Amino acid sequence: MHKNVFIFEHPLIQHKVSLLRDKTTSMKDFRDLLDELSMLMVYEITKDFPLVEVEIETPMARAKTKVLSDKKVSLVPILRAGIGMVHGIQQLLPNARVGHIGLYRDHDTCEPVEYYCKLPSDIAESTVIMLDPMFATGGSISAALKILKDGGCSDIRLVCIVAARAGLERISREYPDVKIYCAAYDEELNPNAYIVPGLGDAGDRLFGTK
Repeated sequence: MHKNVFIFEHPLIQHKVSLLRDKTTSMKDFRDLLDELSMLMVYEITKDFPLVEVEIETPMARAKTKVLSDKKVSLVPILRAGIGMVHGIQQLLPNARVGHIGLYRDHDTCEPVEYYCKLPSDIAESTVIMLDPMFATGGSISAALKILKDGGCSDIRLVCIVAARAGLERISREYPDVKIYCAAYDEELNPNAYIVPGLGDAGDRLFGTK
């Protein structure tokens, strides 16, 4: 596995991924689990965020302590399923701005087609956390990364729930500087380029559109 790929093995994350995969999990529970997983994963994703020393006053005395620096953070979900990961991360990073990249996969070619893009004007100055629950062929993610790179972004962290070998190998090859964080890893894709065993279509399960 590429050195910039991180697969979580924490028991809480593995437990919630199993529940997320289960086809009997309701839409509400699926949404809540995706929210919780995103919150748990951001703990590791942000471990190198810079701190600054400040002086505060506790009920007992003045003290020097540390807080996050003013470094900008932007969340960029890939529509539509990526939206389901935003809220959990915003619970811990409430000041993060949110951009959106809309891509759909052509059912004949399996290639991504862009239909929407709205990003913060100064996103190049941000640490960008890109969100997509499913990381199959890497086609949509590659297209989204190109948009971000063309916009001047240099610190990009990709967060997904389930990743397949094909996608990981492609993005590690095309964008070796991008850190990739996954809650689970699956080897196979089916003939329709869906991850197996995966968890199905995350967007359909999240929004009840199946």
